[in-house]
Amino acid sequence: MSTAAMSPTVRRRWWWSLWSLLTVLALAIAAYFVPPYLVGSSTIPIDMRIVGYYASLVVHAVPAGLTLIVGPWQFVPKLRTRFPRLHRVLGRVYLVSVILAAAAASYATVVTPSGFPLQVAFSVLIVAWLYSAFQGYRTIRRGDVRSHRIWMIRNYTLTFAAVTLRLYLMLGVALMNVIPSLTFRDVYTSSAWLSLLGNVLVAEYFILRHTVRRKRESPVAIPQPV
Repeated sequence: MSTAAMSPTVRRRWWWSLWSLLTVLALAIAAYFVPPYLVGSSTIPIDMRIVGYYASLVVHAVPAGLTLIVGPWQFVPKLRTRFPRLHRVLGRVYLVSVILAAAAASYATVVTPSGFPLQVAFSVLIVAWLYSAFQGYRTIRRGDVRSHRIWMIRNYTLTFAAVTLRLYLMLGVALMNVIPSLTFRDVYTSSAWLSLLGNVLVAEYFILRHTVRRKRESPVAIPQPV
């Protein structure tokens, strides 16, 4: 059954189930992958000979983890309605965290020894992340709430690429035991592209479905005789 054919009650339950799943995954990834960088460790192989590489990953990991934690709560309608000031404060924290994380990731992407295809994937992600954040800020400043929500859905989808990247990495590492010719660089690069493109496609699908449903449910204006 498509979401367009669901009753409001079923649709609401489906939304909360999806939100809960994504939130748990985001919190779990942030809790597991960010702390190692705070104690001088890492969850991926790091070439310490590259100047500033590890430092850039640390500076990226902390605000990026914060965006994962803060983001889901910004999409809860009741929180937005009952605590609008908190929504605005968390929104500013989120956007500043995106900027800091993207800036640090930009340097890490340039100096990473993992190859050009991975650099391209992360570069596209960073640009899209910053652009969607800018559009989200610009639209809410103009009072265009609907467009703001759409852009922030797109932005958090890119934020959530940090989660899907780790999920793909875990699957890829498991496949390395089955396919000996598969290297970690292959797995890392493929996971980066899949997390980027897959997340974007899913987000645009749901945005399109929501837009179509809104048009179907909107009352049609009946022309009045002159």
